[in-house]
Amino acid sequence: MRILVVEDDENLNRQLCQALTDAGYVVDTATDGEEGHFLGDTEPYDAVVLDIGLPRMDGISVLEAWRRENRMMPVLLLTARDRWSDKVQGIDAGADDYVAKPFHMEEVLARLRALVRRAAGHASNEITAGPVRLDTKAGRVTVDGQAIKLTSHEFRLLAYLMMHRGKVISRTELTEHLYDQDFDRDSNTIEVFVGRLRKKLPEDLIQTIRGLGYQILAD
Repeated sequence: MRILVVEDDENLNRQLCQALTDAGYVVDTATDGEEGHFLGDTEPYDAVVLDIGLPRMDGISVLEAWRRENRMMPVLLLTARDRWSDKVQGIDAGADDYVAKPFHMEEVLARLRALVRRAAGHASNEITAGPVRLDTKAGRVTVDGQAIKLTSHEFRLLAYLMMHRGKVISRTELTEHLYDQDFDRDSNTIEVFVGRLRKKLPEDLIQTIRGLGYQILAD
């Protein structure tokens, strides 16, 4: 999953990006509201971590602009603990959840997992497709109860397809959601990873829809 972090505190921004990267996310980052608004308006993110107190354009204004522009990605607000009015204003502006500073990084990760999961229509950390079970929290995949070893790129690709099972996902969409904005989008990386996954998973799990992309059928 691809996450945007908009936080002007360089140290906290770096900590968030590191924690999210370690958790298997692809992360883009901005340090002011104008840059954050531009990225959120032009790139497809699975979720956004958005600070309220930003230079150039405050977080509430960024969020309101996104919602006016029909950008519906889940947004997790970072708020000051003693400013309850910020929380109310943020929820009214279209935020999906908030975390008060200072916070534990594990809480941010848990709330993001829940937001991404709910946005894709899943209530649990575990997603299944036939004999394949994927645990988004543990980063673990099993087939008929046997653990399967995947690289981080293979896991992210499989997770995205399983999160959206039943839907045909184009190579462009996969690339946009699995790699940051600097990735070479003309490469054949997606095809390579799909090929690797097919060798490790049931042969017919990932269907190729000619001319359109890939699909994992809904149960």
